[in-house]
Amino acid sequence: MSKKHKRTLGRIAASAVVLAAAWCAPQDRAFSLAAYIVSYGIIGWDVLWRAARNICHGQVFDENFLMTLATVGAFLTGEFREAVAVMLFYQVGELFQSYAVGRSRKSIAALMDIRPDSANIERDGALVKVDPEEVAIGDVIVVKAGERIPIDGVVLEGESSIDTAALTGEPRPRGVAPGDDVVSGCINRTGLLRVRTTKAFGESTVARILEMVENSSAKKAKAENFITRFARWYTPSVVIAAVLLALVPPLVMGGSWYEWVHRALIFLVISCPCALVISVPLSFFGGIGGASRQGILVKGANYLEALAGAEIVVFDKTGTLTKGVFNVTAIHPDTCSEERLLEIAALAERYSEHPISRSIREAYGKDIDASRVKNVREISGRGVAAVVDGEPVCVGNDKWMEETGVKWHPCHRVGTTVHVSIGGQYAGHLVISDEVKPDARNAIEALRAQNVKKTVMLTGDARAVGEHTAKELGIDQVFAQLLPTDKVEHVEALMREKTAKGKLVFVGDGINDAPVLSRADVGIAMGAMGSDAAIEAADIVLMDDKPSKIATAIRISRRTLRIVRQNIVFALAVKGIVLVLGALGISGMWEAVFADVGVSVIAILNAMRALRTGGKGAKLHAESVSAAVSGDA
Repeated sequence: MSKKHKRTLGRIAASAVVLAAAWCAPQDRAFSLAAYIVSYGIIGWDVLWRAARNICHGQVFDENFLMTLATVGAFLTGEFREAVAVMLFYQVGELFQSYAVGRSRKSIAALMDIRPDSANIERDGALVKVDPEEVAIGDVIVVKAGERIPIDGVVLEGESSIDTAALTGEPRPRGVAPGDDVVSGCINRTGLLRVRTTKAFGESTVARILEMVENSSAKKAKAENFITRFARWYTPSVVIAAVLLALVPPLVMGGSWYEWVHRALIFLVISCPCALVISVPLSFFGGIGGASRQGILVKGANYLEALAGAEIVVFDKTGTLTKGVFNVTAIHPDTCSEERLLEIAALAERYSEHPISRSIREAYGKDIDASRVKNVREISGRGVAAVVDGEPVCVGNDKWMEETGVKWHPCHRVGTTVHVSIGGQYAGHLVISDEVKPDARNAIEALRAQNVKKTVMLTGDARAVGEHTAKELGIDQVFAQLLPTDKVEHVEALMREKTAKGKLVFVGDGINDAPVLSRADVGIAMGAMGSDAAIEAADIVLMDDKPSKIATAIRISRRTLRIVRQNIVFALAVKGIVLVLGALGISGMWEAVFADVGVSVIAILNAMRALRTGGKGAKLHAESVSAAVSGDA
């Protein structure tokens, strides 16, 4: 428990003791009155001060004003015991709320732990600790066992085991060796690593995640915006209603002024909207924090709310449902040898960073003489054109062959066919195969279990490859041989198929799917460790490479929305009933205390259920807590 909580608890205890003393001495009116005033001063001075300060700043209608008006009014009407008790229980509720939010603040600390404090850089043969922001691209840093990797880079020397749990929620470490990429925020568990940095600290994975989290509070869910607007009109409305309740009946019906003022004060206590204004943002924070434990980063409560309505889920194939690790599985030459066909293809693909291009170069396995390659052009969704050894060469798909006027023939094998033409003549083709991710089929089945109506796969691969993968995974519909622009058109057509409240979710690897990720109702990026494009374009980022996490994210979003709706209905129902009973004189101040403090405590307890989603890992969300704290209850 923090010092602030201990001080508040001490005030509550001291006020309760003085209140009990006053309660036990009703015969001594002077002593009782003095004790009630002291008890009220101990427990309520900060509420009175905040109410006065806010009124001076033009912020009149808030919970502090309501509590001050109700309790001071109770004092003036001789209800000393009730006045102190209301303030006492209100502070108990505030303490509970503060403790709940304080627990959530530990998530911020867990998140900030992924930000490295320093980096070890080699200078003049010695290791020097510097601020990570001082490290330039290309510098060599040393990461000792037990240290957090400060900046993204490539391992030059050393082998080790890397703990990625803070980013992915995955408890199992992964091994790294020279040539492997490592990302900031992970912990080096065993060996010493020398790493050449590939990004500046401001562009590294950990910095981008922190920036994403810090900017997420502005993206409120519709339910949060509703509560904000509701409180803005609700609070002054109930104050006006309380004034009318105190004035109109005595003036019209000639009743007791004391009776109706007392009812109006009870009405004010009941009307505090704390349960709604605190529990709704706290529920969304809980959902986002729970998702982050699973390695699912949600950029805002609005995206979590939208995901709950997932009706159609559209997948990119490569890198999303498949591993994106390509291998040359067949070489079928027509007019040259296998060695010559592979060599020409590797030379033409010399400068491309496409996964298929890399797989061809890896299959070639020899150093490539760049002087043999000139005039390289890469055509998105088609292939490459180059001049190799003085001859024009085209390498790519069947559309590229048709556009360049080359007669080609299909391959009987299932896989991505890469055709090669030399000097305008068809030279043969290579077959590139990808491997389906182990949990991809389970991911599709889990989505059906979540009542997702339709699953669709979009791919630039040949139709035979796309249909084979879709059949293997049980996907409802597949569109193949697509360019990036074609994917956007298909997503727009699919969006017309969903219902008014339904949402279309697109899942891609974030590298070349930015337009589609942006166009969908919810864009989810897969395997975002080290992918700037994924973090930038997507609304939700899966920090590992498991498509099964999509169903997990949908389950968390729907559970969060259920909790939010439960809190709204419960709080409004209880307050509405007790408000009517208070206006009729049936319920008293103690029922009013339950309608305010009791409902708030129950709603906050219910909201914190959203945090419990299972799994381990850092809680990577901060600003939702800030929203819960700063929202006026």
